Amino acid sequence: MNTESAAPEKNTGVIRSLARIMPYAGPDMKRLILGMGIALISSGFALGIPLALEQLVDGPLKNGNPADIWWAVGLVAVLGLMEALFIYLRRVTVLTPGTRIDSRLRNAIYDHLQNLPIAFHDKWQSGQLLSRANSDVSLMRRWMSFGFVLLVSNAITIVFGVVILFTWSPLLALVFLVCSIPMFVFGSRFRSRYTGLSRAAQDQWGDVATSVEESVHGIRVLRSFGRGSDALSSFADRAATGRQLEVVKGNAKATLGFWLVWVPDFALAICLLTGVWLASEGDLTTGQFFAFFATAAVLAGPIESIGYLMALALEAHSGLNRIFEVLDRRNDIVNPDNPVTPADTGGSLIFEDVHFRHEGTPAGTPDLLNGVTLEIRPGETMALVGSTGCGKTTLTALPARLYDVTAGRILLDGVDVRSLDLTTLRTRIAMAFEDATLFSDTVRNNVLLGRHDLRDAPDEQATAVLEQALDIAEANFVYTLPHGVDTIIGEQGQSLSGGQRQRLALARAIAAAPEVLVLDDPLSALDVETEARVEAALRRVLKTTTALVVAHRPSTVMLADRVALLDKGRIAAVGTHAELLASSDAYRHVISSLDDEPRELPEDSA
Repeated sequence: MNTESAAPEKNTGVIRSLARIMPYAGPDMKRLILGMGIALISSGFALGIPLALEQLVDGPLKNGNPADIWWAVGLVAVLGLMEALFIYLRRVTVLTPGTRIDSRLRNAIYDHLQNLPIAFHDKWQSGQLLSRANSDVSLMRRWMSFGFVLLVSNAITIVFGVVILFTWSPLLALVFLVCSIPMFVFGSRFRSRYTGLSRAAQDQWGDVATSVEESVHGIRVLRSFGRGSDALSSFADRAATGRQLEVVKGNAKATLGFWLVWVPDFALAICLLTGVWLASEGDLTTGQFFAFFATAAVLAGPIESIGYLMALALEAHSGLNRIFEVLDRRNDIVNPDNPVTPADTGGSLIFEDVHFRHEGTPAGTPDLLNGVTLEIRPGETMALVGSTGCGKTTLTALPARLYDVTAGRILLDGVDVRSLDLTTLRTRIAMAFEDATLFSDTVRNNVLLGRHDLRDAPDEQATAVLEQALDIAEANFVYTLPHGVDTIIGEQGQSLSGGQRQRLALARAIAAAPEVLVLDDPLSALDVETEARVEAALRRVLKTTTALVVAHRPSTVMLADRVALLDKGRIAAVGTHAELLASSDAYRHVISSLDDEPRELPEDSA
C-alpha cells in the first residue's frame, strides 16, 4: 500500500469529522432538516398507535361498547396509513439533496486533483484516489440522505418514546432503561473497533482498484511476458484481504445486532414480569400495560437500526477522513496575487541558478538540479543532453511550473514564471512528453486540447490548425482511421502504436502555437525515416519558436542550434554540436552513449 495514501487518519471525533461535510451541503441542508422533520412526524404517528390502543382497551373494550370499537380501529388504521405516507415523503424529500451533495463533493475532489502539483500525483496511487472520489463519496451520499436523517430522527424518537413510557409507569420505564445498559456498553466497544476496521477495509479496496487499473493499462506487457496469472494471483491476494476485512466487519456488525435485539427483548421480559405485578396491585391499568408494550414494540425498530446507522456513521467518518486527506493537501503552485504581464513576447527562457529537490529527499543529499544556469534565446532551439537520471525531464517540467524550483528562478521574457498567471504561462509554453498521454476522445479534440481560443471559432479555422499540426507531426495516418479525425481514440490511445501516440502528442504541442516549445524526447518511438521527415517539418516551426528539446538520439541533437550538457545537476557545457565534440570529453562520452535506433521497431511506429 502506498505510504502517502495510507497515512494515519487524524484522531478526530466522529461528529466533528462528519460536520466537515456541511459546507458542501449548502442550501440542501434545509431540505435534509425537513426530511428529519417528516421522519419525526412519521414516528409520531407510530407512537400515536399505542396511545390509541390504550384508549381502546381501557374504554370500549372494557365498557363493552361495540360502536366505539370501530372508531378506535379506524383511528389505528389512519395512524398507520399516515406513518407509511410520511415515510414515503421522507425518502422523496432527502433523495435529491443527497445527490447534489454527492455532485459538489465529486467536483471539489476532481478540481482539487487537477490543481495539485505533480509532486502529489507522483506519490499517490491512482486507485486510492479513485476509491476516494467514487466509493467514499457514494458512502457520504448514503450517509447524508439516509444515515444522518434516520440517526437523528430515530434518536429523538427513542427519547420521546422513553418519556411516554415514564408517563405510564416510571418503575417499568426505569427497569427497561437499566436492563438496556449493556446495549450501550457494547455499542461503545463496537465503535472503537469498527472505526479501525472500516478504515483498513476502505484503504484495502483502494489497493484493489489500483491493481485493476495497473493490469488494464499494462495488459500488453502482461500478455507479452505471459504474466497474467501472476497479476491475477496478486489481485486475488489483495481482494482476499479485502474480503476478510469485510467478513470481520460483518461479524462485528452481527455481534452488535445480536445485543441490540436481545438486550431490549430481555428488558421487555423483565418488564412483563414487573408489569403483571403492578397490574395485580392496581398500579397499572390493562390499557396502560398493553400500550407500554405496544410502545416498546414501536421503539424496537429505531433501537435495532441504531447498530446499522452507527456502522454507517463510522464508515462515513473514515470515508470523509480519506476524502479530506486529499482535499487538505496544500497546493503550493498557485497564481500570484498580482500577476505580471511581460512587456516582451519573444519567448526568451532563462534559468538562473536553479535548484530543485523532491520533497522528502534525505537531508545531506545533493539537489537533483544544483545550480542550473542556462539562457535560451528567442527563436533558438536548445538541445539538452545528459546521462540517464541526471534530471533532464525534471528540468523541462519547471518552466510550466509542473514543479516549482527549490531555489533560483526561471525567467520567461524577463519575468519570473512564478509571477505569471498560470493559465497564461501554460498557454505560452507547450510540452510534448516521451510517454505520450492521449484521452478517450476524438483525434480532433486530443490535438486541439491546448487551443481554448478555437472553441468558439469557425470550423474552418480549427480544421486548418488541426491539419497543419498533423502534417508537421507526420500524423496523417489519422485520416485512414474509421472516422478520420473524428475517430474516438481508446483509453490512453492504447489502440495506437507508440510512434502514433507520440506523433499525436507532438501535433497537440504544435497546435497550441506556443512561444516556447518543450519537447521531452518526443521522437524516441519513430523510425529513422519518419523522424527525419518530422524533424524537417519541425525546423520550419522552430524558426519562430523557442524550443528546449531533451535529446536521446544524435539525430535529435542535429535539430538544435545549440546543445547544453547537464551533468551532476549543473550545465557543464553549452555550444554547438561541433564545438562540444571538439572541447568536451564528457559531451563526447554522452553522445557516444545515445541511441542510434528508435526504441520501438519501425513497424510499430507506422
